[in-house]
Amino acid sequence: MIIEHIAIWTSDLEQMKSFYMRYFGAKCNTKYHNPAKEFESYFLSFASGARIELMQKPQIPERENPKTETLGITHFAFALGSEQKVDELTELMRKEGIQIVGEPRRTGDGYYESVVLDPENNRIELVA
Repeated sequence: MIIEHIAIWTSDLEQMKSFYMRYFGAKCNTKYHNPAKEFESYFLSFASGARIELMQKPQIPERENPKTETLGITHFAFALGSEQKVDELTELMRKEGIQIVGEPRRTGDGYYESVVLDPENNRIELVA
Protein backbone atom coordinates (compact mmCIF):
# COMPACT_ATOMS: atom_id res chain seq x y z
CA MET A 1 0.00 0.00 0.00
CA ILE A 2 1.22 3.54 -0.71
CA ILE A 3 -0.09 6.99 0.08
CA GLU A 4 -1.41 8.16 -3.29
CA HIS A 5 -1.60 11.89 -2.55
CA ILE A 6 -2.16 14.51 0.10
CA ALA A 7 -4.42 17.51 -0.43
CA ILE A 8 -3.84 21.09 0.67
CA TRP A 9 -6.46 23.85 0.67
CA THR A 10 -4.83 27.05 -0.50
CA SER A 11 -5.78 30.67 -0.91
CA ASP A 12 -3.22 31.23 -3.71
CA LEU A 13 -3.22 28.26 -6.05
CA GLU A 14 -0.66 29.67 -8.49
CA GLN A 15 1.84 30.71 -5.82
CA MET A 16 1.70 27.30 -4.15
CA LYS A 17 2.05 25.51 -7.49
CA SER A 18 5.12 27.60 -8.32
CA PHE A 19 6.70 26.92 -4.90
CA TYR A 20 6.49 23.13 -5.19
CA MET A 21 7.62 23.16 -8.81
CA ARG A 22 10.57 25.48 -8.05
CA TYR A 23 11.99 23.82 -4.94
CA PHE A 24 10.92 20.18 -5.29
CA GLY A 25 10.76 19.59 -9.04
CA ALA A 26 7.02 18.89 -9.12
CA LYS A 27 5.34 18.39 -12.47
CA CYS A 28 1.87 19.89 -12.80
CA ASN A 29 -1.25 18.77 -14.62
CA THR A 30 -3.73 21.10 -16.29
CA LYS A 31 -5.84 23.07 -13.84
CA TYR A 32 -9.21 21.49 -13.03
CA HIS A 33 -12.06 23.99 -12.65
CA ASN A 34 -15.62 23.31 -11.54
CA PRO A 35 -17.48 26.63 -11.86
CA ALA A 36 -20.66 25.31 -10.21
CA LYS A 37 -18.74 24.52 -7.00
CA GLU A 38 -16.25 27.40 -7.38
CA PHE A 39 -13.50 24.79 -7.07
CA GLU A 40 -10.10 24.73 -8.76
CA SER A 41 -7.20 22.33 -8.30
CA TYR A 42 -3.87 21.10 -9.58
CA PHE A 43 -2.21 17.76 -9.06
CA LEU A 44 1.54 18.02 -8.59
CA SER A 45 3.52 14.85 -9.28
CA PHE A 46 6.98 14.00 -8.00
CA ALA A 47 9.61 11.62 -9.38
CA SER A 48 8.90 9.14 -6.56
CA GLY A 49 5.26 8.82 -7.64
CA ALA A 50 3.90 10.82 -4.71
CA ARG A 51 1.42 13.60 -5.48
CA ILE A 52 0.02 16.71 -3.84
CA GLU A 53 -3.40 18.05 -4.75
CA LEU A 54 -3.58 21.82 -4.34
CA MET A 55 -7.20 22.95 -3.99
CA GLN A 56 -8.88 26.35 -3.90
CA LYS A 57 -12.46 27.28 -3.07
CA PRO A 58 -13.54 30.68 -1.72
CA GLN A 59 -15.62 29.31 1.18
CA ILE A 60 -12.68 27.60 2.94
CA PRO A 61 -11.73 29.57 6.09
CA GLU A 62 -8.17 30.47 7.10
CA ARG A 63 -6.54 28.71 10.06
CA GLU A 64 -6.86 30.68 13.28
CA ASN A 65 -3.09 30.80 13.81
CA PRO A 66 -1.21 29.23 10.88
CA LYS A 67 2.17 29.21 12.66
CA THR A 68 0.92 27.26 15.69
CA GLU A 69 0.99 23.48 15.49
CA THR A 70 -2.39 21.87 16.16
CA LEU A 71 -3.90 18.39 16.15
CA GLY A 72 -4.08 16.76 12.75
CA ILE A 73 -1.46 16.47 10.05
CA THR A 74 1.42 18.65 11.16
CA HIS A 75 4.02 18.25 8.39
CA PHE A 76 5.21 16.18 5.48
CA ALA A 77 8.77 15.48 4.43
CA PHE A 78 10.84 15.42 1.27
CA ALA A 79 13.82 13.04 1.29
CA LEU A 80 16.61 14.83 -0.55
CA GLY A 81 19.21 12.06 -0.42
CA SER A 82 22.05 13.60 1.57
CA GLU A 83 22.90 16.02 4.36
CA GLN A 84 24.61 18.25 1.81
CA LYS A 85 21.40 18.52 -0.23
CA VAL A 86 19.43 19.39 2.92
CA ASP A 87 21.95 22.15 3.71
CA GLU A 88 22.00 23.44 0.11
CA LEU A 89 18.21 23.60 -0.32
CA THR A 90 17.78 25.14 3.12
CA GLU A 91 20.26 27.90 2.24
CA LEU A 92 18.71 28.49 -1.20
CA MET A 93 15.28 28.83 0.38
CA ARG A 94 16.63 31.17 3.06
CA LYS A 95 18.25 33.40 0.41
CA GLU A 96 14.96 33.48 -1.52
CA GLY A 97 12.92 34.52 1.52
CA ILE A 98 11.40 31.18 2.51
CA GLN A 99 10.91 30.96 6.28
CA ILE A 100 13.18 28.41 8.00
CA VAL A 101 11.61 27.26 11.27
CA GLY A 102 14.07 24.47 12.05
CA GLU A 103 17.75 24.77 11.20
CA PRO A 104 19.57 21.73 9.75
CA ARG A 105 20.33 19.32 12.56
CA ARG A 106 20.52 15.69 13.57
CA THR A 107 17.40 14.69 15.48
CA GLY A 108 17.25 12.41 18.49
CA ASP A 109 15.93 9.58 16.31
CA GLY A 110 18.82 9.87 13.85
CA TYR A 111 17.37 11.98 11.03
CA TYR A 112 19.23 14.90 9.51
CA GLU A 113 16.63 17.53 8.72
CA SER A 114 15.58 21.13 8.51
CA VAL A 115 12.05 22.51 8.59
CA VAL A 116 10.66 25.19 6.27
CA LEU A 117 7.27 26.77 5.71
CA ASP A 118 5.63 26.88 2.30
CA PRO A 119 3.94 30.16 1.24
CA GLU A 120 0.84 29.30 3.31
CA ASN A 121 2.72 28.14 6.42
CA ASN A 122 2.50 24.38 5.91
CA ARG A 123 5.49 22.71 7.60
CA ILE A 124 7.84 20.78 5.36
CA GLU A 125 10.76 18.71 6.61
CA LEU A 126 13.78 18.45 4.34
CA VAL A 127 15.47 15.16 5.27
CA ALA A 128 18.69 13.47 4.17
